[in-house]
Amino acid sequence: MKLRWLGTDSRDGDSPTLYDTDEDQYVIQGFTVTDPETRAQLNIPDGEEVIRVPKALMNYLPKGAHEAVDG
Repeated sequence: MKLRWLGTDSRDGDSPTLYDTDEDQYVIQGFTVTDPETRAQLNIPDGEEVIRVPKALMNYLPKGAHEAVDG
């Protein structure tokens, strides 16, 4: 997988960062959600993890590069 840096919201040594890939996905570097109460609200399958990032980081998503997926 090749990564292309899109942007960061780095403050005080923290490094939430957003990347695009050549596999039609985004990679997000953020903070692990460790709070048991929050994790209890989620269904996290093996091999997956949940992270949190500042909302401002989403400003780096390419405009028009993705479409909403009907569910």
